[in-house]
Amino acid sequence: MIVVALWFIALLAALGSELLPVTLSPDHSRRVLQCALLLNIALTLFGLVRHRRLVAESRNYRSLEARVQTLASRDPLTGLPNRRTLAELASSTRITAAQRGLSIAVLTINLDNFRAVNEGRGHAAGDAVLVEFGEALTQLMPPSATVARLSGDEFACLMTYDAAYSSTVDTVVGHILARLTRPFAFGRESIHITASIGIARTEPSDVTVDPAMRRADIALSAVKKSGGASACWFNAGMGRELAARNAVEAGLRTAIPAGRIVPYYEQQIDLATGRLMGFEVLARWDHPTDGILMPGLFIPIAEDAGLISDLSMSIMRQAFEHAAGWDAALSLSVNISPAQLKDPWLAEKILKLLIETSFPPQRLEIEITETSLFDNMALAQSIVASLKNQGVRVALDDFGTGYSSLAHLRALPFDRIKIDKSFVMAMNDDPESTAIVEAITRLGHSLSVPVTAEGVESAAIADRLRGLGCHRAQGWHYGQPVDVQQTRRLLADRSLLGTARAA
Repeated sequence: MIVVALWFIALLAALGSELLPVTLSPDHSRRVLQCALLLNIALTLFGLVRHRRLVAESRNYRSLEARVQTLASRDPLTGLPNRRTLAELASSTRITAAQRGLSIAVLTINLDNFRAVNEGRGHAAGDAVLVEFGEALTQLMPPSATVARLSGDEFACLMTYDAAYSSTVDTVVGHILARLTRPFAFGRESIHITASIGIARTEPSDVTVDPAMRRADIALSAVKKSGGASACWFNAGMGRELAARNAVEAGLRTAIPAGRIVPYYEQQIDLATGRLMGFEVLARWDHPTDGILMPGLFIPIAEDAGLISDLSMSIMRQAFEHAAGWDAALSLSVNISPAQLKDPWLAEKILKLLIETSFPPQRLEIEITETSLFDNMALAQSIVASLKNQGVRVALDDFGTGYSSLAHLRALPFDRIKIDKSFVMAMNDDPESTAIVEAITRLGHSLSVPVTAEGVESAAIADRLRGLGCHRAQGWHYGQPVDVQQTRRLLADRSLLGTARAA
């Protein structure tokens, strides 16, 4: 604006005396005109510079806009289309398939145990595997197919094929699995990894590809459940199974806070004296329409859905409140899920429950399975130490089904070993099971660790265990697990209800 104002003043001066009351000398007029000319040149140069800046800013904006569009549509690590772009490409693929009378096969692919690569080799190694696997998928799929990275270690592929020749898809899947038999390279290291693949096809009733994607995900879950490292097509049975599972999960989310998952109590007997020593706490679902549901139906789903901690804490709270007034010599044994053993605050949560329910820590025995120790031994040691410092006892459960490692018995100061019921129940018919029970019992004796046998269903097995020197037993020979009302009646009959006898 200043430049324009000066230029306007100079122009007025150049017009002479017709506009100005003062008469200018010729030299003065010439200087004014020179100034006006210079201002014109400056204004022109200013305009050119401003124009070039605007052009550069526009070019940078278009470049930035293109970059933003690329980031919005592509996975930044592998360069493959992302989930959003896959949905857009799926629409065009569907149109093309309809025009040519073809079906669309949807593959959802998940790398097995990929977390172990990131944790064991570092994220750089994990990223290298993802990039190389993405390149391999692109090369192995037909040229017209779409390959995308959905998230983390999950990929998806869309390919058109003739529905009469589904073997075409199976061949491609076979090539993908075959590629995974070769290791991925990261520097001088070789990284071996497998993948699970779920496959589904679009149906005539599908308006979009989304329903086929969901069916492929269901098939992928089935592969994962069966151990991974393979592929399978979706079938209707999988859909029904998923619907049933989702119904159980939805029910659990209501039942746990409502206290519908209740403790049942299984007797633990001293084999030498026949005396009742305590109970193992087991979970049952008191379902409003289906009656009492066994844990095998809902515990695995609770673990998958991340509900197992809430379920376990609810069961423990109820059991502690029930048993707080029972005979002081009676103990409670509670199983801890492997998922819970990954919680660094587990010991604090259990001790908090004991305080709130006034249940003595010395009457609680926490049972940990051997296989749950593999993920993080250091954390398990910390949790066990915290519990034992407060007087809680810890048992190694299902011993014999895992590695039965002496290293675990040395690493953690267990107060008890529990023999898995599968060996105990087979003692009368299987010499190998009998030998395993004898070996575990002798091991307990040599380490001065008491041994409890689960699954005792007959007097004959109880006698054999007693002869081996096994300390405690539990199983249907002593009665099936029962609810709190039946347990109280049992204790009342034995004068073990409401006493204060010391342990």
